[in-house]
Amino acid sequence: MLKKQQKKYLKSMANTLKTTVIIGKNGLTENLISSASESLLAHELIKVSVLNNCEVKPEQLAIEIASETKSEIVCQIGRKIVLYKKNVKEPKIVLPR
Repeated sequence: MLKKQQKKYLKSMANTLKTTVIIGKNGLTENLISSASESLLAHELIKVSVLNNCEVKPEQLAIEIASETKSEIVCQIGRKIVLYKKNVKEPKIVLPR
């Protein structure tokens, strides 16, 4: 579980990130989840964008992606979702305590 200060730090890092995963009209698929998992493993912090033609609400998608990838939701603003998952073997981001 991320603390408030850690979420704030990750959110500031996510400002400069480009969207890594895009969810379209098909919603969550196995390919999308595996792509998100690989991106989380490589980068630890990813930004997900939900297109307007997606029928599922972004709030629900954020919860589903986080549970499927075993990651944590840093923030969800509008149709943008920021996820974080610590890489145990090779951590790239050092979180404040």
